[in-house]
Amino acid sequence: MPETPQEPGPTVVLGERELAIGFRLIGLKNVIEVTPENSVEEFQRVMNEGQYSLVIASQSVRASLSEAQRANADASLEPLTVFVPTPTGEFEVESINALAKRVLGVTLQVPT
Repeated sequence: MPETPQEPGPTVVLGERELAIGFRLIGLKNVIEVTPENSVEEFQRVMNEGQYSLVIASQSVRASLSEAQRANADASLEPLTVFVPTPTGEFEVESINALAKRVLGVTLQVPT
């Protein structure tokens, strides 16, 4: 018997106060304000709960993770993890090619 697709779980956001306020203003309810002291703990809790389909976290959360935790987050599809720039400060931008490779498993080639 074919498997019926599961309903996607909710989205959760982890970030600094400014980021959290912004996502709340656009209507997301699962928003967790994190500090440098609790960001790793909150990130691991959310990843281990298994109820979310999408985790949106700020770059500062990513910077707080160990190499192994970053590798696990980058490879995770359930939940899919996306890191967004912090409202202030430096950020690392993932290219479209890297995102497609990570999420879809395909390499994009642009004709020259």
